[in-house]
Amino acid sequence: MKAVGFFNSLPIDHSESLLDVDLPDPVTGENDLLVEIEAVSINPADAKRRIRTAVDTPHETAFVLGYDAVGIVRSCGSSVTGFKPGDRVWYAGDASRPGSYAELQGVDHRIVSLAPKGVQPEAAASLPLVSLTAWEMLFSRLQVPADERAFSLLVIGGAGGVGSITTQIARKLTNATVIATASRKESADWCRQMGAHEIVDHRDLVSETRKAGFENVGYITQYADTSQHWDAMCELIAPQGRIGTIVETPDNLNVSALQGKSAALMWELMFTRSLFGTPDMSRQGEILARMARLVEDKVVSTIETRVLNGLSAATLKEAHMIIEKAATIGKLVIKY
Repeated sequence: MKAVGFFNSLPIDHSESLLDVDLPDPVTGENDLLVEIEAVSINPADAKRRIRTAVDTPHETAFVLGYDAVGIVRSCGSSVTGFKPGDRVWYAGDASRPGSYAELQGVDHRIVSLAPKGVQPEAAASLPLVSLTAWEMLFSRLQVPADERAFSLLVIGGAGGVGSITTQIARKLTNATVIATASRKESADWCRQMGAHEIVDHRDLVSETRKAGFENVGYITQYADTSQHWDAMCELIAPQGRIGTIVETPDNLNVSALQGKSAALMWELMFTRSLFGTPDMSRQGEILARMARLVEDKVVSTIETRVLNGLSAATLKEAHMIIEKAATIGKLVIKY
């Protein structure tokens, strides 16, 4: 099959940072679907893994990235239930297996659902990873109220992919007052479109949040820079509040700053369930199925803001160049 991969961690403008390669078709197991991929989206995790995983030692075989996909099921393993050849599916994949920069991909059916009906593949591809991350962050890690209780939620990195979906589902499915960070007019406008009640500038987070009328906030989701915003988050979080982040940091954080408030710090990594084969791994398929219904019912909007075309190293390089600028609003997707 045709794919795009890399052997060495190189700057994206290097001629061999990403390469067109021919690889054997995936070997699938009893729990797997073999999917012919129609569209993918590009995530910051793609660039991070390209930059970090082969700095000193090259990969022996081409490393294929890609953690979002929409495609057509071509075959099903013997233990697969709920799917059949010809189904259009979506998923965010498994970081321990080859990714979706390829014509074909094998994926465990427990982390897959049927894609939303009536939505183009490239639009649907904008959602799986960010939807799983946002849903797990809000309802599994932070355990925000899912009933009528009101609460305040600060979304740091509001215009990015995960921030966009966090804002949408918090606004539509809970009684949250959503405060999103944005520092540019276009990102602020996008956050309002996603449903944010208030916009604050992350460059002066404490004073901006309080100027908006919030002395403290009950919950904070951090999708930008954990270290940069740590002191501000500790200042703004309410007593017994919860902070959730997806951004690792090499810096030492003073977690004792949360002790007096009995506040919690929670980590979210969407790949945890598949990496460790947790007993609740199939929960991700259930979340994606719920998100598909929300999209079909027009409760949640897809968030593609730019579409590139073609499975090729040239297209993927262009996409990585864009994502590495860290200024993307919504999601960048590629239609194969």
